[in-house]
Amino acid sequence: MRTSSNPAFRNLPVGSAAGGPYAGFDQPGYGAPQTATGADDRPMTVDDVVMKTGAAIGTALLTGVVTAIWARSEILAGGSSGTVFGVMIVAMLVGLGIALFISFKQKASAGLTLAYSAVEGVFLGAITGIFELMVPGVALQAILGTALVFITMLMVYKTGAVKVTPKLRKWVIGAAMAAFGLVLINLLLSFVGIDLGVRGNGPLGIIIGLVFIGIAAFMLLLDFDMADGMIRAGMPQKWAWFAAFGLMTTLVWLYFEMLRLLWALQSE
Repeated sequence: MRTSSNPAFRNLPVGSAAGGPYAGFDQPGYGAPQTATGADDRPMTVDDVVMKTGAAIGTALLTGVVTAIWARSEILAGGSSGTVFGVMIVAMLVGLGIALFISFKQKASAGLTLAYSAVEGVFLGAITGIFELMVPGVALQAILGTALVFITMLMVYKTGAVKVTPKLRKWVIGAAMAAFGLVLINLLLSFVGIDLGVRGNGPLGIIIGLVFIGIAAFMLLLDFDMADGMIRAGMPQKWAWFAAFGLMTTLVWLYFEMLRLLWALQSE
């Protein structure tokens, strides 16, 4: 199985296209009763990935809209913005914890994927509520922008306009690692009063935002390729939830960067 820049798609159990045993799945020992083949054992399809990803996106949208409305109302009512930031931080940490658990434990679970989506919806909703107060209409713009990038990259992948080669995969992985490293360094320096300006609304922040969106877009290509590989490998349909989780991690990052960029462009 190929590797991906998305940690959710690393170290997956690998199956044969013919539907043979998957590495990482225990096989029944000699004399053990054979388990009847159920619906969860049938090979996953494109429809499975589409349906599961749609459910994950819908869950994130639901919790995100509710949280954004609450955050906006909380601040307008004279409440402390600290409450909104507190909810945002807690949601971010919980989402990170769920993501790490799913990624390293390789759990293909509807409950975990939907829980991750719900928590990330709260995280993004809190940020969206704050940005919407500063730049009215930015939330809808960010949603449409994210959808446009997603659809465009899906078309690019399906038409073969850009081939996902080992070299491209290596470059995207390296770029993603560099992006996260830059954000981490900027965060650590901010604790001692140093601001590199990479997350601000100045020219550098806007350029960095565009670069990050570009990286996230190419990560979608790798995610599509990995999901396609899982389908061709004949993995059980329950792993469509895992593919949906992987796509959601990229979409969350893409939406966040889109929202931040649009805020930076219009906040002057």
